[in-house]
Amino acid sequence: MEPHVNNPLASPASAGGSSPTGGSPPTGGSYSLDAPAPVTPAQRALAYFVHLFTATGVVFAFLAAAEVCKTSPDPRLVFLYLAIQCLIDAADGPMARAFHVKTRAARIDGRKIDDIVDYLTFTFVPLLLVWRMDWLPHPASLFVAPAMVASLFGFANTAAKDEQQGFFLGFPSYWNIVAVYGGVWFHLYGPWPGAITIVALTILTVLPVRFIYPNLAPRPWKMPVMVGALIWTVLLAWMIWRDLHVSPWVMWVSLIYPALYMILSVWLDMRARRLRDSPDSAALRPGA
Repeated sequence: MEPHVNNPLASPASAGGSSPTGGSPPTGGSYSLDAPAPVTPAQRALAYFVHLFTATGVVFAFLAAAEVCKTSPDPRLVFLYLAIQCLIDAADGPMARAFHVKTRAARIDGRKIDDIVDYLTFTFVPLLLVWRMDWLPHPASLFVAPAMVASLFGFANTAAKDEQQGFFLGFPSYWNIVAVYGGVWFHLYGPWPGAITIVALTILTVLPVRFIYPNLAPRPWKMPVMVGALIWTVLLAWMIWRDLHVSPWVMWVSLIYPALYMILSVWLDMRARRLRDSPDSAALRPGA
């Protein structure tokens, strides 16, 4: 979804040409039979519905935050609301492409809606939960606030997503996952593992390191990354259902996938940089 652009679906008549449905035929090549058909009210309504669908994510952000603010919050319910928003986030992109929201509902910047909701549900609410549950050493705000600020800069970075090569620039603000492990580690080992992890990931958020964009990972890695993520998600859901009280061996097994994800991210990033800086690649650049 992109900012408002001039409507490419304007009729030829409005552009100074003759109407294809009446009068004399166009002359001088002023009208093309390949011009897109006018947008119907139903098509425009469906495009705006996609924006509305994306915006419903903020409702679940509110429900999650409201649960955090209760006297005795239930982390399982918070993670359920955040998971529902993740499903919305996964579905709205294909819907936006299917209903051509860039041209049929261009006055609304869907990407901006998406970024606002994502910041709330991937960063603000998860870190608020970690703070509220006392899963960090006191004062917990010393760990949570810098992470929120760093993540805000990550979301505002125009180079944060390299969709062509399939990378995120900096740690991609998976603070909802960090919150799950923060609770697990607190019950097993106390508050410091979570605190150290948050500090490290806060630093990685603003450093020029790159992490794999899972659904845009290069072949042949996309399928293993996506299948591994699915299995890992099921394991995380089971840990949440157990109210984050699991055996140490379960926790360590669950860390296999994120460890492999980070190792693969570093390796693919190094390979991409070598290819970019190779003499053959330089010779293909414009003006070389």
